[in-house]
Amino acid sequence: MRNSNRKADELRPIEIIPDFNLYAEGSCLIKCGNTQVICTASVETKLPAWLKDEDHGWITAEYSLLPRSTGTRNNRETHGTGGRTHEIQRLIGRSLRAAVDLRALKGYTITIDCDVIQADGGTRTASITGGFVALYIALAKMVKSGQLSCNPVRENVAAISGGICQNQIILDLEYSEDSQAQLDANFVLTESGKIVEIQATAEDTPFTKEAYDTLYQYALKGTQELIKIQKEAISHAKI
Repeated sequence: MRNSNRKADELRPIEIIPDFNLYAEGSCLIKCGNTQVICTASVETKLPAWLKDEDHGWITAEYSLLPRSTGTRNNRETHGTGGRTHEIQRLIGRSLRAAVDLRALKGYTITIDCDVIQADGGTRTASITGGFVALYIALAKMVKSGQLSCNPVRENVAAISGGICQNQIILDLEYSEDSQAQLDANFVLTESGKIVEIQATAEDTPFTKEAYDTLYQYALKGTQELIKIQKEAISHAKI
């Protein structure tokens, strides 16, 4: 039995609070059990230099763990991002770009900032799920203001972790589970079930295709539940 008495394919309690930040064009606080991430979307009327001649806009992401988001203090990354942070930022950016028609964003860059204020596993997947909500709110406001003719979101995208812990296939790992997992995986899926990205690594012994197939079905179910929560949060946003 899991520490929280959850079923193997059950999510932690999830809450997404829209409009959490007063100033950002789009924002939310996402709570996944004890993991909490503030996600903001900031819109700028400029593009990276390497995109200045392209016929589309851009969506990028930054990610950080606040110093006491974990059991011991983390040093701030004041002298450049570390390898783990850089990899997570790229994952968030790729995931959110996959949900949007970037051609409709021509001339605009949207930066998604994901600041982890409390970490208990699944911070990168929570950042993607909450980051989409912040992004959608910002885009809806751009439509309302006349900056965009229509919302360029193709479909919702959400992410969830999974793994094998103590020989049990489980979804949405807490840190105590993730830290001893035999398989650690992250799934980024769209509302229609398309795959944006899957990361899966055996930490001890190789895993079977049958175990992976079960985990994928858990992830598909979990992301569908997350997308329902995303839509509910967006419906209460001040757009």
